[in-house]
Formats: sequence, structure tokens, C-alpha cells
Amino acid sequence: MLGSFAVGKTSLVQQYVNSMFSEKYQTTIGVKIDQKTVVVGQQEVNLLLWDIHGEDEYQKVKPAYLMGSSGCFVVIDGTRKASLEVANELINISRKTVPSAHIIILINKSDLKADWDITEDEINELKSMGFEVIETSAKTNNLVDGAFEKLTKLMINK
Repeated sequence: MLGSFAVGKTSLVQQYVNSMFSEKYQTTIGVKIDQKTVVVGQQEVNLLLWDIHGEDEYQKVKPAYLMGSSGCFVVIDGTRKASLEVANELINISRKTVPSAHIIILINKSDLKADWDITEDEINELKSMGFEVIETSAKTNNLVDGAFEKLTKLMINK
């Protein structure tokens, strides 16, 4: 899970792993690792989910955190355009560090779509770069399970 601070990375993981959402914001320090075993087709897959601290001007994501990953979500807060700029930086770091890893863009907080600061043109630009873009809401659980399932399938079908 990569993205700017407060885009909902931890909330997305908690919704997926524990089926819960909290309104309380808790900053992730370093990396929080969760685990979930899922079945895709006939195959059992043990996912290790690395929820990496938010990128901001004071704290940068270390490429070492990405080493060995098979896939990642780059999470954008639809209500904060600045999180899109951070996402573009993280995409570049990911591509350089683990070029074979699958990347899916999650634009989170779809429950607040009326307040989005990111335009359809910007979303279409991400898609034109070849990225799958999924509009999620950790709060309402909109497309959260589907996003994780999609990335899991991409990783096991390398």
C-alpha cells in the first residue's frame, strides 16, 4: 500500500482483512504488516499486506520496503489533488525498484465523490498510461474486496 499520508491505505487494509472501518485517523509509523489467506480459483494464496507510511515532505518511502513485492496499490485520495502528485512519484519509484510488480491505482473515498478534487481527465490520463484505476471507499467497502482480488489474480498469473 503506497500513497500520501491520510489517503486511506490503513483503512483499506483494515476493511479488507477485518471487515471494519474506523473514523479515527492513526498515522502509520514505518510499516504495518497484515496477513490474509484467500482462495483464488483452486489456489490458496497467503497475502502479506505491507501498509507503508504515508509519503510527505518529511518522510519518504524507502525503496527497500518495495523489494520482493509482486504487486502494489498506489492509493490516491480523490478529495486531495496533491495526493495524485505523490502517487506519480511513488509509481516511478515502484517501477525502478520492482519493475515486474503489478501496480493498480486506487482512488479512495468514492463515498465523497461530490467533493473530489481529481478530474475525469486526470483519471483518464492514468488509464492511458496503462494503469487499472479502481474507485474505492474504505468506509462503505465499495470495490475494496474486488480490488484486492484483482491484484491477487495478477500476481499469481505472472
